[in-house]
Amino acid sequence: MNTHLIIRKAETSESDYLSDLALRSKSYWGYSREFMIACKEELQVTEKKMSKLHYWIAQNEDGIAGFYALEFLSESEYELEALFVDPKYIGNGFGKMLVAHAKSSAKILGARKLVIQGDPNASKFYLAAGGVLTGESESGSIPGRFLPTFCIFLQET
Repeated sequence: MNTHLIIRKAETSESDYLSDLALRSKSYWGYSREFMIACKEELQVTEKKMSKLHYWIAQNEDGIAGFYALEFLSESEYELEALFVDPKYIGNGFGKMLVAHAKSSAKILGARKLVIQGDPNASKFYLAAGGVLTGESESGSIPGRFLPTFCIFLQET
């Protein structure tokens, strides 16, 4: 399996593929079919979303391995709105590379803080990436389901 990775800006023509990748990545955690159906709309990557957010793709010789999106919240704050890795690459460090790139990109955009609403299964991942648990917020897909929230403070350099 090829682990050499480049990270590049996403193109709007890739929105359908990214939507499919997000669903496959989310389903990696063993969620039920009903749960995945409930999440489908929220996980969909549309051209409209791509025009408003900063989408980046991790790609190797085999194709797209993952992606992330940053959303502007304020002059000093961006949200890691999405981060998904193709299930065949989970555990190979690609998520870690994407988070590092997201932190760097957010800093370039002027952010001092990166906020994240994460899947409960990814809590250890975000803590290891420098995230501080800040609380929880309600899922946009499943009413009554609360997800952990994190903040990564981006140091001045």
